[in-house]
Order: sequence, then C-alpha cells, then structure tokens
Amino acid sequence: MARSDIADTTGIGPFRDALARHAPHDGSFASAIAGVKLIRCSTPTLPMPVIYEPTVCFVAQGRKRATLGESVFHYDPAHYLVASVGLPVMGSVIEASRAHPYLSLQLDLDPSTLAELALKFPQPDAGNIAAPGLTLARMTPPLLDAATRLVSLLDTPDDAAALAPLAMREILYRLLAGPCGAVIRAMTQADSRQGQIARAILWIRSNFTQVCRIDEVARIAGMSRSSFHEHFKAVTAMSPLEFRTQLRMQESRRLMVSDGLDAATAGYNVGYDSPSQFSRDYSRIFGLPPAQDARRLRLGD
Repeated sequence: MARSDIADTTGIGPFRDALARHAPHDGSFASAIAGVKLIRCSTPTLPMPVIYEPTVCFVAQGRKRATLGESVFHYDPAHYLVASVGLPVMGSVIEASRAHPYLSLQLDLDPSTLAELALKFPQPDAGNIAAPGLTLARMTPPLLDAATRLVSLLDTPDDAAALAPLAMREILYRLLAGPCGAVIRAMTQADSRQGQIARAILWIRSNFTQVCRIDEVARIAGMSRSSFHEHFKAVTAMSPLEFRTQLRMQESRRLMVSDGLDAATAGYNVGYDSPSQFSRDYSRIFGLPPAQDARRLRLGD
C-alpha cells in the first residue's frame, strides 16, 4: 500500500479529534452508543490473536495489520476493514506513537438493520459466492462524514439517543452501497454461501474442543463435503481443521496467561490428548513453545 494513500486522505481531522477526546488513554472503550467501540494505542504491538466479530473498523490515525491464514490486510485512514463473519485473526498495530497514537472506531454490523436496508434498497445479484470474511475498501468522504458525526455525538449525550441510530443507519447504508456491499448483503441471507459458512463457523466456535467431523459440519452448512471445503476456505482462508486449531491456540494462550494454567493442562482443556502435538501446533502458530510464550507475555517482554 503506498504511503501516499494515507497522505491523500482529507477531512480526517474532525474524526481523529473526536476519537482522541473520547479515548484519552490507551485501551479499548465501549462507548455510550450501543455497538460503538473506540480504540487507542500509543505504541506498535506484537501480533496478538483476537476474534473479529461481524464489524467494520475505521482508522483515524496510525495503521494496523490483520493476518487471516496466509492473507494479510493493512488498514489505515484511507481504508476500512469489514469482517462479515466471526474469524480468528492475528492483529497488530504497526504505526503508532505517543505523539500520533493509533485511533480507530469499531462498529458492530447490526443484522436486523442490515436486513431491512438490504430489502429496501436491493442491488443487482452478484451471484451466490463465498467471499472472503475480511475485506478492505477505500474510505469515502460521505462515509467519513457519517462516522465523524456518530463519534461527535458522544460530546452531546442528550442528542445521542435520537441521532446516533440515524448516523449508524447511514453508515450501514453506505457500506451496503459500497465495494463491500455484496459481502455485507450476503450476511442477511441465510441461504447464501456466506450464510451457510457462517452457520458452520458458529458451530465450530461453540465446539472447538471437540472432534471436528467434516461431514457433520458440512451437513450443518447444507453443503456437500467438497463444496463445503472450497467455500469455507474462500471465506476464512483456512481449512475447517486449521480454523479449529486457531481457536484452540487462542484459548490455550488465554488459559496460560490469564488463568495461570500450565501448558499440559491448557492443551488438554482445549481438546488435545497429546502434549507434544499441542506444543508443535502452538509453536508453529505463535513461534515459541507454550510455556515460554506464556512466560514472555506475563512478563510483558
């Protein structure tokens, strides 16, 4: 991505200033407006695992990288990121400083409002395909203006109850009308390829510690085994088993760092019978053996 893409972004100042006012220090802030989260970070970060729920992320300052399987996405003030299904992603802030912290706005993609808008403002059918679950698009002035007005409503809480739903609705409308519209529109259609894979993803996320029988998950998705493999990888950039492994690794890391479990117990709790296999998978994904990685994270190295 050329650096000029960021420099050419205009009108970002009011959006950046509004985010900075309501995210005064590093962290993730759930705002007074439902479905709206503000994020601030003053230093680049190591890649960390996170589940991206169906959301759109707008950046006001700085730059972030998201890795899904072997696919890498960079987003910044000139580009927003849409996650259309819940995905295990490795995310890292790659451009931030105390003088110019990373600032972003994360909005939940409300399925009921999207479904209503998709019915009211139909678009020509782009075909029933399984599109990538993460998608980048270029920010537009109308979309930036709507996002700025939404965050600015945090300055006037008495107005937010009446006006925030209108600003959110405008943002969702512009997303549907934009380059990611077909992907977002598919979220509202249960019989779309995207909807079928989303059902399978929800099942795997709820059962990732269990044996993953591909035929069973394909049946849940309403697809043949071969078709399911093809479309699942198109959406997630991973096979179903790789997807399950990512979920297992994220949870085991949390268990070791936050709950203090040893590596063998954490591996067993996420579904591994073999400590050596757990250690191999963990090292492959995170680059260090489980105990060593957990110790590094606990010490903040």
